[in-house]
Amino acid sequence: MKLPMSLRARVLLLTFNLAVVSCGVGIAAAAEEKPDAQNENRLAHETSPYLLLHAHNPVDWYPWGPEALAKAKEENKPIFLSIGYSSCYWCHVMEREVFSNPEIAKYMNEHFVNIKVDREERPDIDELYMTALRVYYQALGAPQAGGWPLSMFLTPDTKPLVGGTYFPPVNRGGKISFPELTEKVISIWTDQRKQAQANADFLTTHLKRAMKPNPLLKKVTLDRELLDGISAAITADYDEQYGGFGFSADNDQQPKFPTPTKLAYLQYQAAAHDDKAAAAMVNNTLDHMADGGIWDHLGGGFHRYSTDRLWRVPHFEKMLYDNAQLADIYVAAFEQTGNEKYRRVAEGIFDFIQRDMTAAEGGFYSAIDAESDAVEGKSYLWSAEEVNEVLPEADAKMFAMAYGLNDDPELEGRHVLRRVADTAAVAEEFGISVEEAEQYLKNARTKLLAVRDKRKTPLTDDKVMVDWNGLMIRALANAGAALNRPDYIQSAEKAADFILNNMRGPQGGLLHTYRDGKAKFAAYADDYAFFVEGLLALHAATGEEKWLAVAQRLTDLQLELFWDKELGGCYFTSLGHEELLARSKQTFDSARPSGNSVTIRNLLRLAARTQDASYQEKAAQALQTFSPLLEQAPLGVTNMALGAAEYLDKPDLGTRKSGKQDQSAVTTAPPKIRLASALQQKKKEPEIVTGKAYLSVDKLPPGKTCEVIVVLKIDGGWHINANPAGDEFALATEFTMNSKLKTKLGKVQYPKGKKMAVAGFDNPLSVYSKFAALRATLEVPAAAAGQKEELLLSIHYQACDDKRCLRPTKLELKVPIAVAREGEPVKKINQKLFAKKRKNKKRDDN
Repeated sequence: MKLPMSLRARVLLLTFNLAVVSCGVGIAAAAEEKPDAQNENRLAHETSPYLLLHAHNPVDWYPWGPEALAKAKEENKPIFLSIGYSSCYWCHVMEREVFSNPEIAKYMNEHFVNIKVDREERPDIDELYMTALRVYYQALGAPQAGGWPLSMFLTPDTKPLVGGTYFPPVNRGGKISFPELTEKVISIWTDQRKQAQANADFLTTHLKRAMKPNPLLKKVTLDRELLDGISAAITADYDEQYGGFGFSADNDQQPKFPTPTKLAYLQYQAAAHDDKAAAAMVNNTLDHMADGGIWDHLGGGFHRYSTDRLWRVPHFEKMLYDNAQLADIYVAAFEQTGNEKYRRVAEGIFDFIQRDMTAAEGGFYSAIDAESDAVEGKSYLWSAEEVNEVLPEADAKMFAMAYGLNDDPELEGRHVLRRVADTAAVAEEFGISVEEAEQYLKNARTKLLAVRDKRKTPLTDDKVMVDWNGLMIRALANAGAALNRPDYIQSAEKAADFILNNMRGPQGGLLHTYRDGKAKFAAYADDYAFFVEGLLALHAATGEEKWLAVAQRLTDLQLELFWDKELGGCYFTSLGHEELLARSKQTFDSARPSGNSVTIRNLLRLAARTQDASYQEKAAQALQTFSPLLEQAPLGVTNMALGAAEYLDKPDLGTRKSGKQDQSAVTTAPPKIRLASALQQKKKEPEIVTGKAYLSVDKLPPGKTCEVIVVLKIDGGWHINANPAGDEFALATEFTMNSKLKTKLGKVQYPKGKKMAVAGFDNPLSVYSKFAALRATLEVPAAAAGQKEELLLSIHYQACDDKRCLRPTKLELKVPIAVAREGEPVKKINQKLFAKKRKNKKRDDN
């Protein structure tokens, strides 16, 4: 069952075949040119590079703030909220196509208060309305996911009304245009105000529920067995052939992300528990990434992600947080293996950061865009002819062999550079030594980079953010100690000093972002967590007590401003922060580790280094609150799992150099924690829905049909929706099948359900309770004769009681069965069961 919708009709009025093209998918180019707008809007006074990109739009943009919100209330106008970021490709497309169009802008200015937000400056607003969009999609039963640009229409009091992501300027590919969408929103707001407001209230209620932290309901023990489940989940998610995670055999060409939190967890397991399988997964992934197109082979640094399984064609933006985390991973890999390749990659990242993403004052910039001249990746691509113009013939041939220029080009006749032949193979092919080959290739890379630097370069988002800088400070400090590079430690110290001197408020609290001499926005929990983590890494690398003292003071302030005194853990926003519709407590890793997981690890280090047991107690409390997720959603909380592993294993969390910390000060065994969830209990709780499959024959008849019945048993007090369910917003039970030999599932006969009135639905629902028998025919291919078939029967359902509905899930039944040889008779079985069904069917027909 999806969200109960007493306001179903109102929601359906706002269903416009929404376009879902967002940053994170696609690399097509937009041909439209930005109009030469003469007038500046209010965004011209902002510091965000993303907002400044819209400063000459004819749209009368406001930044999020009291002026815009007051105007919406005073004029009773709906708000159009557009959220994006500077390196978002489809954000740029919508800016060119829609927001630069004077006619579209005129309508927007007349009917809406238009607000533009940089999601990196205001992650709280972004999280709130991205969650609202997902609630909205769920209410509609739409399959879409969120993305950027995030386009939300709000009531004057900021409640979500309708939303989507990218909208084109004209109807395109069955997708509604932005002008038509705005007209429909205004029509509903004008003519059906009461219903629209009620719909917004409904969405807001469910938005608040979605973002509200939930207390523990059940408890299990936090132990190594639970953490072993994390490793098992990561292993199941792993691509054995090309490395990386998120691999699915059903969709083997979906995008692949670096996922550094998973790599870090596996590296810990490899080092702490001699887990050779974990080490192999990490190293295979790092090798493929370093050879692939996701790595910038000329300038260093990693692009955002790969659009394919092979790491071949990237999405070309470069983010500070990706490169900080991956530098840490490669440094740790070098420490664990001694493989010089990993050291070179790490140093290549730091060279790139120092050259292209470091401010003169010491802070680190946020990102480099993916596009130039409205074409994604244009500045990074090479044709064979372009390489031949730069390099001598022999060098060009050598480079082409090493970097894939002899293969078919990936993007419109041009190549993404990737390493396809190692130096030894190149040396053998050209009859030179490995050392000579490496020098030739190094010289070639230097020459090509010099030429590339003369091209039009993508936009650099040069704002400095505390949280992302904390990640890079940590990486540099760790690398400085591990690689004996004092210059890295100096760079980390300079950045830390910059933040402490320039990004503090009057009371000493951190400010989130800095650009053009201005620091602003009260810091978030992630700012404190990530920056403290960097300071603790500096303390570990240098042994200087000043870094520990600052880390301790900032952590104490973080606990004062963000800590949930009842359940533990930190809210994302502070006590004095602007009050939005909801206040969240972030637990899941994204492209970055969750702030709460980093906080837990910081508290463990502070306990070890300061001998203050209260930090250990708070870490334990937070683990007690969050650790049920280790079982329920293991792939989403791997950095939390790393903190739990450190809590259980009690490794040395002191300094690398000073040796001053006495670990005996924290000798008390960690208290046993009981955590919510039942799957890791020795005695597994019974499932709500169980099932058995019955066939009408002992062997499948080749070239013919037979019958199958799945009998479901449903626990007392629970029900599942019938098929049909009686309301289009209720999730009907569905019977599907996969097979090894291509046996097909014929038409499914679902039993009639009983009527049940359910709050929030206009019509009674049709449900199954206690038992339900689903019947279908099996069509067996003749070519399967004499072979072993494997049927995987799947029942998709959602279980509900009179108070709640669980998340949709599926019951899977595996049925191995022989297929009869050609001409071999088959024996009928279970005939009483099938005869009973046939008899009932005849009664129904009469």
